[in-house]
Amino acid sequence: MQQQYPQTSPYAQQPQPQPQPSYGHPPMGHGPGHGPGAGTEQLCVHCGQPPFGPRRPKRSRAKLWIGGAVVAALLAGGGGYAYWGTDWFDGNGQDVTFAKPKPPAQGAGAGSGGGAAATGPDPDVSLPTGPAAQFKQSTKLDDGTRISKTRLKGAKSGFEGDVWVWTPKEYDEAKYANSAFPVMIALPGGNGYPDNYWATMPNIGLQKAIAESSAKGTGLPFILVMPLLNPDSKNYYDGSDIPGQPKMGTWIAEDVPDLAKANFRTYKSRDGWAIMGNSSGAFVGLKQVMQHPEKFRGVIANGGETAPDSPLWKNNKAEMDANDPAKLAQKLIQSKGPEVYVNFQYGTKEGGRDRLEKFQRENGKGPIKIDLYEIQGGDHNGWDYVRGMKEQGLAALSKVMKGPKPQAG
Repeated sequence: MQQQYPQTSPYAQQPQPQPQPSYGHPPMGHGPGHGPGAGTEQLCVHCGQPPFGPRRPKRSRAKLWIGGAVVAALLAGGGGYAYWGTDWFDGNGQDVTFAKPKPPAQGAGAGSGGGAAATGPDPDVSLPTGPAAQFKQSTKLDDGTRISKTRLKGAKSGFEGDVWVWTPKEYDEAKYANSAFPVMIALPGGNGYPDNYWATMPNIGLQKAIAESSAKGTGLPFILVMPLLNPDSKNYYDGSDIPGQPKMGTWIAEDVPDLAKANFRTYKSRDGWAIMGNSSGAFVGLKQVMQHPEKFRGVIANGGETAPDSPLWKNNKAEMDANDPAKLAQKLIQSKGPEVYVNFQYGTKEGGRDRLEKFQRENGKGPIKIDLYEIQGGDHNGWDYVRGMKEQGLAALSKVMKGPKPQAG
C-alpha cells in the first residue's frame, strides 16, 4: 500500500513558478558535444543553458560568466525567485549538520498523522556510516528546509566535484528518527558544470514538487542528491567511464551514493534508490539504471537521448557499446531481472517521441517496465518537466519504491 503523509503542504497557497521569457531560457538541453550538431551549441547568455531552436556557434567563456551575473541580478530583483520569500539567502555559507532527531516516547502516538502505519525496526535501514561530510548552506527555502553543498573527492572514481543535497521536512521529524528515506539523484541537462541547476535554481520547483506530492500522499519525500554531471564545460561524458577520461560513470553510480550513505539514513536495498534527469542527464539516468539494476530501482528520464554519443568515445566502440542503454536493456531482459522502472517524459512541443517509443517498444518487456508520459504544451525545459513530474512522474516512481515509516508507538 502506498505510504501516506500529512495532508498539509509547506508550500500551500504559493504561486506556481512560470517561465519568464525576459529572463532567458529555463534550464534545459544538451551540452556541447551531445546530440545533433555536437560541438556547435550556443549557451543562453541569460541562464547559461542551451536556448530553444537551432544550435548556433558556442559563446565565449567570458559571455557565459556575464550571463550568469545577469540572470542572478534579474531573479534576485523580484523575478523568478520571488515566490520563495525574501530570506532564501539567510544563513548561506553556514555549516549544516544532519543530526538524527530524537524518536518519540513509547506510547505517545508516534504512528499517528498522515494515515501511515507505524512499524518496528526495519533491517533494511542503514544509519549514516560516516565520515560526515562538511556541508554549507547554499539556499534556505520557505518551509525551513535547506539546500546545502559539499565538495566530494570520489574514493572510487578519483574525480572531485561539488554535490548539493536537500532533505524534506519529514527527515527531521521525530517519528521518522529510526526510518530511512528514499534517495533521488537529480541530474541536470546541458553541461551540468560548474553547477547543478536543480540546486542552484530552486525556483524551477523540484523541491516544491516533492514536498507537495509528499504532503498529498501521492509521492514519497525523497532526499535529493544533486551532483555535477560533467567534469568541465567543454565536453559531454555520457555519465560513463570513457577510457582516458574522468570516471564519471563511477562518480555517479558509486561515489555519489556513498556520500548519501555516509551522511543520511538510507535504505540498503535498491528499492530506496532512484535517478531523475533532464535531457543529457536523462540519458545518464537511463544508462545507469540499465547498467546497475542492483543499485537503482527506477528513473524518470525527461526528454532524453537513448544512445551514447559523446565524441570522446572515438576509437573506443566496445566500451561505448557497454554503456549503450538499449544493449544493456537487452542483457537485462535476457538475464530476467531484476525488475526496473523507467518513466519517460516528453513535451508535446519538443521532438524525440519516436526515439522514446522505439526504446519502449524494443525494451519494455520482461523485467523492464516503461511508461511514456506526454506533457501537454510542454517544451524541452526544466519548468515543464517538473510539471510533468507533479502530474504523473513522482507518483508513478513512488509506487515502486520504499518510503519512510514512522516508529511504532
